[in-house]
Amino acid sequence: MEIRELIGDIVLTIVMVVSTVVLVMRFWQDLTIAIAATLMMLSLGGLLISLGMKIVSLEQSVVQRERTMRVNMEEMSNAMAARYDNTVSHMEEIVDGLSRRMYR
Repeated sequence: MEIRELIGDIVLTIVMVVSTVVLVMRFWQDLTIAIAATLMMLSLGGLLISLGMKIVSLEQSVVQRERTMRVNMEEMSNAMAARYDNTVSHMEEIVDGLSRRMYR
């Protein structure tokens, strides 16, 4: 995941932190509470960004597994078609052999 994809989340986290600091400083005018609230909002924003990255990672994993399954199913389909064709040709040979014996 590139930093360009995270810019929106980072900007929203910064806005969340700044608004928290402003609100806390305005209502309680206590630096300790403002710092604690800021750290809490930073950790919450980091958690949300981390969850977003994990979701993107899971999506990529699902797409990769889906692609692998599709390729495997195609290979199995080709193998089964080859076996089917081989069995049909073998059956045709047996039927032809029996037909020749019956006409003699």
